[in-house]
Amino acid sequence: MRNLFLFFFGLAGAAHGADRTVSPAEFEAMVTGKTLSYATGGIDYGAEEYLDGRRVRWSFLDGQCQDGEWYPAGDQVCFVYEAIDGVQCWQFYMRGGGLMARFENNPEATELYEMRRMSEPLLCLGPEVGV
Repeated sequence: MRNLFLFFFGLAGAAHGADRTVSPAEFEAMVTGKTLSYATGGIDYGAEEYLDGRRVRWSFLDGQCQDGEWYPAGDQVCFVYEAIDGVQCWQFYMRGGGLMARFENNPEATELYEMRRMSEPLLCLGPEVGV
């Protein structure tokens, strides 16, 4: 299975001075009850549905969904998914009116940008069935 979110590429030269840090409490207030789609490098990356009780549902937009939860860790938001090993921690920022997430708050790591914010749930097809 793809290792969620660990696509590293250099963005060290990008200007981050205008970004405003979003605390985990602000993040929770902004996203609970919403589904956000994210892109990286101008390419759709995935979407996450933010449910009550800090529960989440992630998809790479392939119809397969991973359930999990998030928790605050200092200024970062960490995600744990049922079927994915490890913890994924992100620092969230406001950039250009939308959320930007930087993996482990490392400027040289993956950055995801909010593309759309919706009230509809993710489309999850469920387990594969066949004969």
